Amino acid sequence: MTPDAPALQLRGITKSFPGVLALEGVTLEVAAGSCHALCGENGAGKSTLGKIVAGVQAADAGELSVFGRPVRFQSPKDAMAAGIGIVHQELAFCENMTVAENLCLRALPARATFVSRPELQRRAAEMLQAIEAPVDPTRLVGELTPGQQQMVQIASAVAGGARIVVFDEPTSSLSQREAERLYELMARLRARGVTALYVSHRMEEIFRLCDTITVLRDGRHVATRPAASLDQGELVQMMIGRRLEEYFPSHVGAPPGEELLRVTGLSSPGKFHDVSFSVRAGEVLGLAGLVGAGRSEVAHALFGLDPRATGAIALSGRPVRPRSPREAMALGIGLVPEDRKRQGLVLPMSAQDNTTLPVLARLASLRVFRRLPAERQLAREYFERLRVRASSPEAVTAGLSGGNQQKLVLAKWLAARCRVLILDEPTRGVDVGAKAEIHALVDELAAKGHAVVLISSELPEVLNLSTRLLVLRDGRIAGELPRGATQEAVMRLMAGMAA
Repeated sequence: MTPDAPALQLRGITKSFPGVLALEGVTLEVAAGSCHALCGENGAGKSTLGKIVAGVQAADAGELSVFGRPVRFQSPKDAMAAGIGIVHQELAFCENMTVAENLCLRALPARATFVSRPELQRRAAEMLQAIEAPVDPTRLVGELTPGQQQMVQIASAVAGGARIVVFDEPTSSLSQREAERLYELMARLRARGVTALYVSHRMEEIFRLCDTITVLRDGRHVATRPAASLDQGELVQMMIGRRLEEYFPSHVGAPPGEELLRVTGLSSPGKFHDVSFSVRAGEVLGLAGLVGAGRSEVAHALFGLDPRATGAIALSGRPVRPRSPREAMALGIGLVPEDRKRQGLVLPMSAQDNTTLPVLARLASLRVFRRLPAERQLAREYFERLRVRASSPEAVTAGLSGGNQQKLVLAKWLAARCRVLILDEPTRGVDVGAKAEIHALVDELAAKGHAVVLISSELPEVLNLSTRLLVLRDGRIAGELPRGATQEAVMRLMAGMAA
């Protein structure tokens, strides 16, 4: 280690994927003990750069130094040996194994040919205690909340001796309470001298946590500035190359049309009870609530994913009972799910195939034979409309950035021409530019006479876009608020207090 050397030095880092130049000549330094943010639009190269630093991917060209020593990584194991760990946006463990087994997987404690369970539990407990994570090492990782899973990832990195930790969108799937615990943990790590390279699109946490901000755009380094010298407007302008005005929806000024959806007494054992509401054409009905309040579960029931759900559902005054997503789609109901990777997309398929998947029968000749030209035309239409960044419609979906994957989920339901569209966390994991585009799209859908049910954990988003707002608490409707309600009024209902 060279005295006073930066924790990281990157010079001329370049990385290409088939048809895409992800990074081009990126050069920057990360000071030891700092929290250094990587910002940019989806597809700007943030996560790719973080993965190169952590040895997950190899650069095509360029040099990397760690505390003044040149290094070249072939794997995450090499990076960990140099003191670099990574906390992935998506779970990087085996869900069917226990926390202890996952934490000790690199070196299982064994006697002869048998794993020593007591030693396994002891080591895992020490790793978790080192970061003060209240997680039971005997639980299956798949049973943990997203916040607990993130804690396990951090414990794995820190226990491996990491002096530099790459955080890749660590709060994208966390509740606000879980995010606060993560912020507290990061403060403790920094007090111990750990350097953080923080990849995020969330403005509030960037300015709360980070000393220095590096902006990437289209794979190139735009600027590196002290966080104290920037405000949110300047940072957004650096990220997207233009100023982004606050979006005000136009649909709220138009009178609503006919009632498209009415839900009466919708219940599901252990999930939600006696939920009733209606949505008219041209309306955006917001659903707010804490994690576990039942918002996503209500959406799943409307989309035919909950066979135990009871109650009445009517579309344009006609009673219906969707028993499967296929039946819901046939009735004109679409769902953008909360978890795009597990529920919204088939990642090994192409972007085009994901977009046209719900409407193949409509596009097929004699409803049997695929018409590829028609599919390509439809996919290109929605790619242009939503500004999906991909080398081509045939690009593999798994290789796209999170924001572009989210746009694909929206594209396929737009292509399906659903009159009732349920959006569950539609802007989770997307940058500010893509978020503004999605907000404009929601407004456009309502203005064209669709009925939209919007579920979002971001109160400014749901308050700005919604015609009116329902607040759920413990599976029941706690109250309804008109447009113009304050965040305080929403939070009081979410907490069980009078609005």
